[in-house]
Amino acid sequence: MLFEERKSGVLLHPTSLPSVYGIGDFGAEARRFVDTLEEAGQSLWQILPLVPIGYGNSPYQSTSAFAGNILLISPDELVEMGLLTAEDLGEIPAFDKERVDYDAVKAYKLPLLHKAYETFCAKADEDMQADFAAFCEKQDAWLSDFALFTALQAHFRAERAKGIDEEEYLAFAVDTIDFLTEEQQKDYFESACWNTWPRTLRKRNAASLKKWTRLLADAIEEEKFYQYLFFTQWQALKAYANEKGISIMGDTPIFMAYDSADVWANQKLFQLDSMGFPTVVAGVPPDYFCAEGQLWGNPLYDWKAHKKTGYLWWTERIHKALEDVDYLRIDHFRAFESHWEVKFGAENAIVGEWKKGPGMDFFKTIEKTLGKLPLIAEDLGIITDEVRALREEAGFPGMRVLQFAFGNDKNNAYLPHSCDKNSVMYSGTHDNDTTRGWYETATEAEKDHYRRYLNVDGRDVAWDFIRMAFASPAVFAIVPVQDVLNLDGSHRMNRPGIAGGNWGFRFDWSQWEEGYTHGLRYLAELFGRCAERENSDF
Repeated sequence: MLFEERKSGVLLHPTSLPSVYGIGDFGAEARRFVDTLEEAGQSLWQILPLVPIGYGNSPYQSTSAFAGNILLISPDELVEMGLLTAEDLGEIPAFDKERVDYDAVKAYKLPLLHKAYETFCAKADEDMQADFAAFCEKQDAWLSDFALFTALQAHFRAERAKGIDEEEYLAFAVDTIDFLTEEQQKDYFESACWNTWPRTLRKRNAASLKKWTRLLADAIEEEKFYQYLFFTQWQALKAYANEKGISIMGDTPIFMAYDSADVWANQKLFQLDSMGFPTVVAGVPPDYFCAEGQLWGNPLYDWKAHKKTGYLWWTERIHKALEDVDYLRIDHFRAFESHWEVKFGAENAIVGEWKKGPGMDFFKTIEKTLGKLPLIAEDLGIITDEVRALREEAGFPGMRVLQFAFGNDKNNAYLPHSCDKNSVMYSGTHDNDTTRGWYETATEAEKDHYRRYLNVDGRDVAWDFIRMAFASPAVFAIVPVQDVLNLDGSHRMNRPGIAGGNWGFRFDWSQWEEGYTHGLRYLAELFGRCAERENSDF
């Protein structure tokens, strides 16, 4: 078994932290959260992907597998670094304390980041300049492509906002008339998706790349600087958490967004046509979350091409991720055994077919370079014997979710008595309703089963589930902060299959009662997930 020590923790993405700036960040409130976890006897902080957000503000549809979401950079920390002054922060808008308004946050924070870059260019000392140069050199394998991609997209969006070149657009429209609607054509073109760029750029002609790198040199350098700020602040926060005995459990989506630096820079590793469009895309068939399945739309990997490189891109991706976190959850692990393939252009994911993934060869190859991988397999959904066999051979713990446990099956695999030690037990995940919200909408059979299972009356369902998770045999137990705070379903993070209104949840310290810290520590001590303190209630 990969992990032996029983641990517990809280799932909270940094965007959900309290902040006067409209979105959580890596500043003082993040350290306060770490301090609270330590006081509560927790040793795990699980987060969602730290990458730039994409369609629908989702961190699972990112423009990069390697870069960071610069909206998480703390303005207060920039003041501490001497890159901003208190006056630069200006009049802070009255942001919504319960939801992230991403457009409003960008309108406020992006000019601050630009100001910080101007200050760096004009006044940075030699140590900071050298540190930035070292960062760029170390991360060049992904950073140069990402910075160029981001600068190019910003350039073409700005140019097209002034007025679309009719000849250029007509050429694109003619090429795509057979498989894109007029509305889709305009959307691709106006958003400056990389396959609408000039052909030489789409195909990454060396002379064209050199030309545009020269033309956009200032914008490229600025994007690199933003990434330097992000990872400087994140690594400082991670070090603070580790010093407090808190390990970070990160998350990485298995698939990439189509309009991303990674797909543009590595086209031969994906199943694309001659124009660069996907031939097939990812999704899942109908399941618990969505009756029509989920059509994610991500381009699918050409696993044979990856194998020829010794899975180099994936090795670099996992290596980078494990520099930033201590444990890594692989989202949609089952796709390494087989994935649901849907033709590009399909309206939903109902019609598709299962295709084989790289299997154990993938993990064995990467482990030869990186050593034993501290991974957690997200093995939810339609799981076959073959998927279970792959996870067991790899040795990774799988996931168990209590909200899936109750109904009519007394030996449901998600019930605590059915759970094995090599598992991570959750009350719910970012894709679930809050536990209180689950109970309010559950069937009578589910409610009755839960109440009889614990011999309770259902008045405190969130903390009943926390107790069950901590008491389970699973080596790790994770609970979303919404369950700690006993919040209803209006506070959930994501609704799978629904494009809008997700990823905005925020909490406020006024919601965190003193008893929650005490309760988490009590349960962690009671069920052997942390060391007992002197004068412990247990």
